[in-house]
Amino acid sequence: MKLSVAVGAALFAGVQSFVAPTGFNRNNARLSMNKIADELDLPCSKDCELTSYPNMPASVHPGVNTGQSMMDLLNHAKENGYAIPAVNCVSSSGINACLEAARKNDAPMIIQFSSGGSQFYAGKGLDNDNYAACIAGAVSGAFHVRTMAEQYGVPVILHTDHCAKKLLPWIDGLIHASERYYKDHGEPLFSSHMIDLSEEPIEENIEICKDYLERMSKIGLLLEMELGITGGEEDGVNNEDVAKEDLYSKPEEIYQVYEELSKVSDMFTVAAAFGNVHGVYSPGNVELEPKILSRAQDYINEKLGDDAPAGKKPVSFVFHGGSGSDVSDIQESIGYGVIKMNIDTDTQWSYWEGIKKFENKWHDYLQEQIGNPEGPDKPNKKYYDPRECMRAAEVNTIERLEGAFADLKCQNILGLGEMEEAKNVLGPRRGGLPV
Repeated sequence: MKLSVAVGAALFAGVQSFVAPTGFNRNNARLSMNKIADELDLPCSKDCELTSYPNMPASVHPGVNTGQSMMDLLNHAKENGYAIPAVNCVSSSGINACLEAARKNDAPMIIQFSSGGSQFYAGKGLDNDNYAACIAGAVSGAFHVRTMAEQYGVPVILHTDHCAKKLLPWIDGLIHASERYYKDHGEPLFSSHMIDLSEEPIEENIEICKDYLERMSKIGLLLEMELGITGGEEDGVNNEDVAKEDLYSKPEEIYQVYEELSKVSDMFTVAAAFGNVHGVYSPGNVELEPKILSRAQDYINEKLGDDAPAGKKPVSFVFHGGSGSDVSDIQESIGYGVIKMNIDTDTQWSYWEGIKKFENKWHDYLQEQIGNPEGPDKPNKKYYDPRECMRAAEVNTIERLEGAFADLKCQNILGLGEMEEAKNVLGPRRGGLPV
């Protein structure tokens, strides 16, 4: 049980040194890897059998993409003017909804876990001293994503969300798990991790991120760093009263980050602040200024001179607090180099709303185990079966995500066409359930 050993070791060892195997080359890392389906001899047909896509770089493949295939996917987004939705998941049901939505929209997907979401995935009954449950839950979720992303035939970036300074032992454990996974599979378990030190002095933020990028890039892990503060509240982190000026990053600061991290690796993205706020608020309460990103790109291009990239977008930006944002702001930011947008509040609501609608529709069948409008002796098992309300939540979330894919111009990207209707889904013992 190598991964359990890795997790246990990470709890006590902190940030550990790791030497990549001699001759490591992220461009060639995928060549020796097999699908999870091949490794475990799982059924794998149709979209699962694909090794690439008609409209994507050859390296991008069904399942979790890491290293160069991940970089090729992100660069493809920037070059072709779309961004990839990134959804925080807390259960296998939420993950499956994201994967189904991605396939229905013929698009890539980013699935991510917060520390709290990771702990919930492990189970709230587990002790979380030294972030043990957070580490185990994220690793468990990672294997679910790796297995099922192949089955749905979609390319996924597997990410973890905000990691403040006090949470670094959580990320240490996950990186250590990826290092162990890399030794056997030639790629990390995860695709990327976010380190959010935006509340620390910028010099400390950059220095710690450089140290982590040095370690992570050896095995093909990407670093997402935050500069400036995202307002609002998410997963127990409350920035609702933060000073307004801290919600907007400065071009000089963004260049400082770009310059320093580029000395280590190009495997990083920047979550710069341009008025972003977690949560959904009444119109007029959130003042996004996407042009901050444009000014930063111009400033960095000027600094780079002849070394500036052809596309004039040296920085790959991440849009935090995407829920409830105006479509015009979203699409304007994509034009300035945003390649990923986080969605959490809206998908939390869509999941709950699906359950609420189900309860409203079948209310009279959900009050007792026996007895409903069809008769006092009629059983209600097929209505209160938890799969029923969960599937209703998934369907509602898939519908909400279709809107997100459209807003992000991230539809019909892979070239697979429409998703085929699923077969034999009613169950062998009885007919289909209400959903």
